Amino acid sequence: MTELDASRSSHAQAWDERVAAYEKEARANPWQKKLRKFSRNKLLFTGSVLGILIIGLGLIGPLIIGSDYVGQSLRNTHLPPLSEGYLLGTDQYGRDLLVRLCIGIRVSLFVAAAVTSIALVVGMALGMCGGFLGGTVDRAVRSVTDFIWGFPLILVAVLLAGGLGQGLFPVILAVGIVNVAAITRVVRGEVVVLRAKEFVEAARACGISRFRIMWRHLLPNVMAPALVLASYYVAVAIIAEAGLSFIGLGAQPPLPSLGKMVADGRGFLRINHWESTVPGIGIAGLVLSVSLIGDGLRDVFDPQLRHEAKGVEKG
Repeated sequence: MTELDASRSSHAQAWDERVAAYEKEARANPWQKKLRKFSRNKLLFTGSVLGILIIGLGLIGPLIIGSDYVGQSLRNTHLPPLSEGYLLGTDQYGRDLLVRLCIGIRVSLFVAAAVTSIALVVGMALGMCGGFLGGTVDRAVRSVTDFIWGFPLILVAVLLAGGLGQGLFPVILAVGIVNVAAITRVVRGEVVVLRAKEFVEAARACGISRFRIMWRHLLPNVMAPALVLASYYVAVAIIAEAGLSFIGLGAQPPLPSLGKMVADGRGFLRINHWESTVPGIGIAGLVLSVSLIGDGLRDVFDPQLRHEAKGVEKG
């Protein structure tokens, strides 16, 4: 066989392999395609693994090690990690830091889930109504979001805490209101672009109602950017809850919060810095995992941004 024939044979074999791979991809289930796409993204995979570990610690940990986060042992105060049966040590009241860390992660996850759910449902509804209906409705939606954006998150939380009392509910309400405004602005911008597309005009020409157009045609198209933004604001909610609990406006004793644990341990940094370090690592791990997931979702759902990044790398 000549060198030219060998080259043609290798090219033909490579072509056959590409055709077979394309046919396999075409026959694959849509959910399998999405799962394969997600697993190939390193940021999304790393963030998911880290998030599963931390969430598992918060949800399953108390079932294994116990959930008594108020039990005190004044003989075992300020113990460092790996001492006398306490894996992560104890605080100033002799309470197990590992148990309190797990419950604190639960509190952060609960606040983040509640805030994100409120922001997605209300923000997407307001954004689609304002962007698609236009007119007075759009002006009202924009006025409300601009008004909310004029107040810092901490100020909104302090005002609500003063009116509703301290606890998690004012924190959820304050962070949720600010996140609603953010998602509303993004969804409204997407809908304004989509309502001029041919498929929306065709649906209008067919006599389909406005509600059905928003539900069947606009919602699937704005879901991806809304989820990407929501993943970012999950991290914002975790940081906000920790910060508000740190200054005493969030979770109240004896319920442990990661921010409150950092505040309680700051007075004993010279004796046992782990009392603040352990919950601080928990906050950093949660925020890092959510941020990586958000960056991965952005790369998956925004092909244009991904192609631009590849062009910059090649250049």
